[in-house]
Amino acid sequence: MPIPEDVTGDEIDKDVRQELQSLPKTLAEDVAKNLVMVARLIDEEPERAYAYSRIALRLASRVAAVREAAGFAAYATQKYAEALAEFRAARRMTGTVELWPLMADCERGLGRPEKALDMAGAPEVQKLDKAGQVEMRLVAAGARRDMGQLDAAIVTLQSNELASNSVQPWTARLRYAYADALLAAGREGEAREWFAKAVEADRDGSTDASDRLAELDGVEFMDALVEDEGQDGADHDDQGAQDEGDHKD
Repeated sequence: MPIPEDVTGDEIDKDVRQELQSLPKTLAEDVAKNLVMVARLIDEEPERAYAYSRIALRLASRVAAVREAAGFAAYATQKYAEALAEFRAARRMTGTVELWPLMADCERGLGRPEKALDMAGAPEVQKLDKAGQVEMRLVAAGARRDMGQLDAAIVTLQSNELASNSVQPWTARLRYAYADALLAAGREGEAREWFAKAVEADRDGSTDASDRLAELDGVEFMDALVEDEGQDGADHDDQGAQDEGDHKD
């Protein structure tokens, strides 16, 4: 696949660049460029990101960063079995537990929520940093919902991180998940409160909490837009009639 001229490979993280030093220079440069393309496309064009990740994997399958990137690209395209295999490979190579929540979420994607819950109770979770532990809590709550256990999902999300007024990178997603679980359980008033709290914490628009809140409040943006367009059309027709009258005069 073509690589844009502005991609040099130097854009990758320094730790990844260090991993690639085990490869011949030209090969390392090619792998780096493909990894840059994965990172550049994964949010907006995940299928293309996946294609680039496969090239990098073919070139350097023994590099942990490549296996991890391949896992993320497969995960983004909902190829959960493939993503899980790549995450496991990366974990074997590095010995770290950072990918544990993603591996558990892959189990959910494969229709095995019970396995995800088993992983949520594993010793590896205690080795995760705070962000990783919150992510694991989100996965566990999702697994509970997969199993139809709405009340258990709500309880799973209740934590010090949820109650805290401090805004952290995970705060908006945690509050959003809690609000969504409350709404699914029919607790609309509480859900509205927590969607509003999610909006307050969502500084980069990572969730659609504002839309969900507006929906609960009965705000219909599309209807307003259609009404405006209709009014514009009426104004245009009125002006056309006026112009026609002027012309006849």
